[in-house]
Amino acid sequence: MQPGQSVQLPEGAKARRVYLSLRDQISDGRLPDGENLPGEQRLAASFGVSRVTVRRALDALSDAGLIEKRAGSGTKVRAQNMAGKAAAMDFNTLMPQLVEMGHSTTARLLSFSYSQAPDFVAQAMGLAAGEKVQIATRVRITDDIPFSHLTTYVPAEIAQSYSEDDLATTPLFKLLERSGVQIEEAHQSVSATLAGPDVAEALDVAVGSALLSLKRVVRDVDGNGVEYLSGLYRPDMFRLEMPLSRVGQGSARHWEPAIGQMDEASG
Repeated sequence: MQPGQSVQLPEGAKARRVYLSLRDQISDGRLPDGENLPGEQRLAASFGVSRVTVRRALDALSDAGLIEKRAGSGTKVRAQNMAGKAAAMDFNTLMPQLVEMGHSTTARLLSFSYSQAPDFVAQAMGLAAGEKVQIATRVRITDDIPFSHLTTYVPAEIAQSYSEDDLATTPLFKLLERSGVQIEEAHQSVSATLAGPDVAEALDVAVGSALLSLKRVVRDVDGNGVEYLSGLYRPDMFRLEMPLSRVGQGSARHWEPAIGQMDEASG
């Protein structure tokens, strides 16, 4: 897929199922680069769909640059077009890596305003009823491809120390620290969601595409909420990696996330 090109799913639920299945097999290496795909008839039988449905799915994969159709030589996988796009994140060091991402990617500011904090933000940050916050929405871009859609909420008293232009050019963590905020801790959760029309347009994906959803509350040394982040990430551009340890004895041995084994230099 070329930078800036929209990811368009094929029409029809069955064609989308075939498309997503083949796309997943290409992305995880089950269909390696250069391998010939089975013919349309075999694929149709494998998925229990018509050849027309398979053709729609293959056309979408071709448009995305993931396969190459050649008359007389079949359809070849072009997995290298997916390589190098995903940013790998170690789950243990996710926070510092996301901060570093702010230095290595560019941002486009979509909106900037001051308003009363929404109830869910006020509750999560422990803000007083009716307290105003700065609300900013940005899209982060890497290699000319939209990577994430970020909406941040910062108490107005803190946010007034930097401008709209500052936010468009400087990572928020730096602006908070410049404002005198001493960040102590954060809590975040990761789940899945679907792209609505506005987010889909901003991230250059199809409406209804699956996205990773990250919610984060940042607190200062006094326990006050200083930032609420709602981040949406393209899953083809974002990958979490987690070290696992084999623990327990005998039949009780099991895999356990090695959370907390951060190198001191990365904290």
